[in-house]
Amino acid sequence: MAISVCHFPPGTSKWNKIEHRMFCHITQNWRGRPLVSLEAIVSLIGAVTTRKGLKIQAGLDPGKYELGQKITDKDLAGIRIEKSEFQGAWNYSILPNHK
Repeated sequence: MAISVCHFPPGTSKWNKIEHRMFCHITQNWRGRPLVSLEAIVSLIGAVTTRKGLKIQAGLDPGKYELGQKITDKDLAGIRIEKSEFQGAWNYSILPNHK
């Protein structure tokens, strides 16, 4: 499976119009509700809809990830990365390795 990755350049995420537009709706939805668990938080975020119909999708990743894993230069060289035509430094696809 190919995976497309898109990053905001450093310092631009805080200016992301969609993120800022939805954050106020998320905080309004949280008012008065105790954030007692991760599931409750994800549920409150996922229940947000604006008057114009914008919806947020949220999900909890229950996976446990080991900290401090190191990727060798050899491992990194074996990953097939295809840069996007638009802002290839920030947008790219990770392609499957064919054996």
